[in-house]
Amino acid sequence: MHEPSSGQLRYLHKQKRQRYTVLFFRTAILLVFLFLWEFTARTGIIDSFIFSSPTQIARCFWGMVLDKSIFLHLGITLYETLASFLLVTFLGVLFAVFLWMWPRFSEIVDPYLVVLNSLPKSALAPLLIVWLGANQKTIIVAGMSVAIFGSILNLYTSFTSVDPEKITLVYTLGGRRLHALTKVVLPGNVPAIISNMKVNIGLCLVGVVIGEFIGGRQGLGYLIIYGSQVFKLDWLLMSIVLLCMMAMALYAVIGAVEKLYKKRY
Repeated sequence: MHEPSSGQLRYLHKQKRQRYTVLFFRTAILLVFLFLWEFTARTGIIDSFIFSSPTQIARCFWGMVLDKSIFLHLGITLYETLASFLLVTFLGVLFAVFLWMWPRFSEIVDPYLVVLNSLPKSALAPLLIVWLGANQKTIIVAGMSVAIFGSILNLYTSFTSVDPEKITLVYTLGGRRLHALTKVVLPGNVPAIISNMKVNIGLCLVGVVIGEFIGGRQGLGYLIIYGSQVFKLDWLLMSIVLLCMMAMALYAVIGAVEKLYKKRY
């Protein structure tokens, strides 16, 4: 192996320094925000009863860790989010494949998918509660409803954007539409499917929280709505912080899968 040149070493050093700089400023902004929040709450500039403070939220979280109730709520929301996400991913790919295999059918249902995707999903949640009852399955369906239609439309658009010359080559070699799907369309759209998953994980989490607002008796969404009703605002803000951390962690997992795929292929 050749030793990297001085120019390459300078470039790598510059890239590393840039990553450290970005990380430093990200951390600094967060720490300054937390400090100002804590300072203004302690000095009475803001009402700590309404806005709480980082230390109050930490004490609230630790108290729920000790009685183990927070793990139940975290586990419920995580399970519902992952269940809706996996179903959306599977059904989104399945329906996109179905639409690609039968273009005439896709022309028929396309406007309906656009309308369904445009509906405010928060308006569907109460209807789902009435139809299906206030249970965990309904919350999972509510999570799916936020992402499923957009997922189908985006994946179908990606499938139809495949290089037509590759499709023609498959037909020229005696292949059929199914061969074009399995040899060209699906392999060529793995990055698009992963990108779609990165969007869907956040949308499913939003849908699950909306469902827990209305029909949940457990979960972080339930803690938020219950905390606002009884003015336990520490619960509310703690749940929002935990939701942010959960969303970041889930997004990071899919990002790691994407990096692993790019490294291997």
